[in-house]
Amino acid sequence: MLDLKSKRHAKILELIDKYDIETQEELADRLNESGFSVTQATISRDIRELKLSKVSGSNGRQKYVAFIKPTMEMTDKYSRVLKEGYISKEVATSLIVIKTVTGMAMAVAVAIDHMELPGVVGCIAGDDTIMCALRSDEDAHMVMEKINQMLK
Repeated sequence: MLDLKSKRHAKILELIDKYDIETQEELADRLNESGFSVTQATISRDIRELKLSKVSGSNGRQKYVAFIKPTMEMTDKYSRVLKEGYISKEVATSLIVIKTVTGMAMAVAVAIDHMELPGVVGCIAGDDTIMCALRSDEDAHMVMEKINQMLK
């Protein structure tokens, strides 16, 4: 039998699939209407655990979506984003610093994160620079090589 948290997570995924939910408050209201008593802190934690992100909806408003494991088509899209935004990269111990076209760092960082390259812990992006943290120096060099292959 599912525990309360699992049931709540399933309901959250159902709600964001059915409705364009823009805020944590909207999500809390929908959950409360569905019989789940939740606080803002619980909603925030659930969003983090479910790895929900906000994207622009067709009506111009933001909405929560659940990103699933990337398909081959999604991986190709991320690869194209990387190619379009990339300028240079450099290893700094177990970090890779990636320079991008101005305004593209966030998109390229999301692409790298969603490609699930082995050894990548995560990326932090500014406007035109990404700091990509890796588990080891060896991982950094392996990811550099993978990026080189994608850029060809």
